Amino acid sequence: MTPASLLAPTYVQMLGALSQWLGKAESQLSPGEADALLSARLASDMFPLSTQIRFACVQAHEGMFRLAGEDFPPSVEALLTAGRSADEHPGTIADAKACIDETVALVQSMSECTGTDNPERPIAHTLPMGIVFDFTAEQYARDWAIGQFYFHVMTAYAILRSQGIDLGKADYVAHLFPYARPGTLPQG
Repeated sequence: MTPASLLAPTYVQMLGALSQWLGKAESQLSPGEADALLSARLASDMFPLSTQIRFACVQAHEGMFRLAGEDFPPSVEALLTAGRSADEHPGTIADAKACIDETVALVQSMSECTGTDNPERPIAHTLPMGIVFDFTAEQYARDWAIGQFYFHVMTAYAILRSQGIDLGKADYVAHLFPYARPGTLPQG
């Protein structure tokens, strides 16, 4: 298994779940109330839901481009900027779902091109404050990319739950149901 073949389905599954959670919010609230959720946050020093969604998408973009050995396109910086300015421009649920759909399409298209990535290829990952991490592609995928992505997805889930959206474990693991042995899922 290559790092990209690990990350791509993870990104697609969990971004799909995130989009479904937003759909549940839309079905449980009025349009204005649903859109207002995008400004909700877990704590005053954390980013709001709209940023968590955008940053989850950024993580998926960055992961795929890094593993492909490609420079980030301007769309990555645009997502980062949008995420950082979410207090002024949270957008709408429709905007958030469109961003997720665009990211899923990108991941799916890039997963076809990065299937031969070398797990031992060095990746230098520099943070804005100057810290540099030296990873192999495998270490980057396992130790950085997955954790950073899930942080933003799970924070989005927690924000939605904290705002009263009816979500449960089944919403989080919906991608696992096709693997369930027939006849073993609870009925009702």
